[in-house]
Amino acid sequence: MYPIVLLSVLGIVLLFLGFLKSKNILLPATLLFLALALASNFIDWNQGPFLYFYGMFAVNKVSLTFNAIVLISAFMIVAMTRGFQDDDEAQPAEYFGIMTFSLVGAFMMIGYEHLIMFFIGVEILSVAMYILTGSDKRNLRSNEAALKYFLMGAFATGIMLFGIALLYGATGTFTLTGIQGFVSAGQGPEPYILYAGLLLLLIGMLFKVSAAPFHFWTPDVYDGAPTIFTTFMSTIVKTAGFAAIFRLLSHSFSDIYSFWWITLAGVTVLTLFVGNVVAVYQDSFKRMMAYSSISHAGYLLIALTALSRQTEMSILFYSMAYSVATISAFGVLMLVAREKSLNGRPNESYDAFNGLAQHNPLLAFVLTVSMLSLAGIPLTAGFWGKFYVFSSAAERGLVWLLVVAVLMSAVGIYYYFRVVIASYMKEGTTAKIRIAPFYQIVLVAATVITILFGLVPGFFEQIL
Repeated sequence: MYPIVLLSVLGIVLLFLGFLKSKNILLPATLLFLALALASNFIDWNQGPFLYFYGMFAVNKVSLTFNAIVLISAFMIVAMTRGFQDDDEAQPAEYFGIMTFSLVGAFMMIGYEHLIMFFIGVEILSVAMYILTGSDKRNLRSNEAALKYFLMGAFATGIMLFGIALLYGATGTFTLTGIQGFVSAGQGPEPYILYAGLLLLLIGMLFKVSAAPFHFWTPDVYDGAPTIFTTFMSTIVKTAGFAAIFRLLSHSFSDIYSFWWITLAGVTVLTLFVGNVVAVYQDSFKRMMAYSSISHAGYLLIALTALSRQTEMSILFYSMAYSVATISAFGVLMLVAREKSLNGRPNESYDAFNGLAQHNPLLAFVLTVSMLSLAGIPLTAGFWGKFYVFSSAAERGLVWLLVVAVLMSAVGIYYYFRVVIASYMKEGTTAKIRIAPFYQIVLVAATVITILFGLVPGFFEQIL
């Protein structure tokens, strides 16, 4: 609750700081505000669970851990913006303010106890992403991505609202606890309205996390948006989205698991197949990362489909591992793409990484570790993330789903290693890339986290 109040106020402060002649204060101020929000997040750590806002918002250790993952990711991403000093047309006060407000929406999605609170959170986060996606007004790809994201997001929101309305019509309540009580009591004489409401609500939520077949917006939006906002979208939005789906299914609909798990399993298989297979055919590293994001949504859906005792830990650990590896990968991409720009446009193809290790060994190492983690190679956090996800499915007995996931993981190794091979085994003209000290610290910190949790995964469980 404290981060919501704090960031709501500090976001307004950031907008007022934009009136100052010097913009240099905006980046350190934003980082300070995020650090304060992270510190305030742990005030209720050993005190909960609590209900706030008239019982519409819940705080417990799980929600606080998701909040921490979101805030740490946001801190790293903001640190890599360098205050948008390289772009004379940028409006850093507005960008930082919108990013701050979007975090408030993410927190609402993570800790909602009332479906109206969830809807408000989704809209705050979504509207912020629509704006940031189209923030590069001179770039037609950015404009197209924002329009496509907005239109498809509007349809998804309508479907989600229809689902919420049907759930209310079936149960007479918007609260997760009230819905759970109705479901456990037997769903009444006509459960079909309840089932239809749940499916429509899930469709809207699956759109937000880029699950197939609701993924069509993802490649174009990720490719067209400025890379820094693509990083924000692919980590924070996905973490908040899966936290929301997990909360909905585990709190309210676990008693009708036999109804929805088949649907979710089908979506999982399709998401894994589309994300991994289509990623193989991409020539752009950024579009590959977009399809990679879809594939990782599939792995997280495995844990939700199983909904076992391991699911909670699986989603938390996987979200952390995926976020830091993705931030590292996009962080290196932003540096290399600007250095290898073609006709004034960043070069985001695989060829841009040719020979990277010759003059930039640190960047090549950071990129390699992130790719290894995303591929699920041992001694990285990504390996244990997949291990926990697969363990939750094994606990439920979904062996056939594990076979599909393992096969798709093998496909993923191919496209992740393409960039590693380009960095170390191909000749290129990449000169020494100058890295700002704080930017370098963020990349090293993300790499250390990936390796640390790969070597000592039990440390994360001890924190919880």
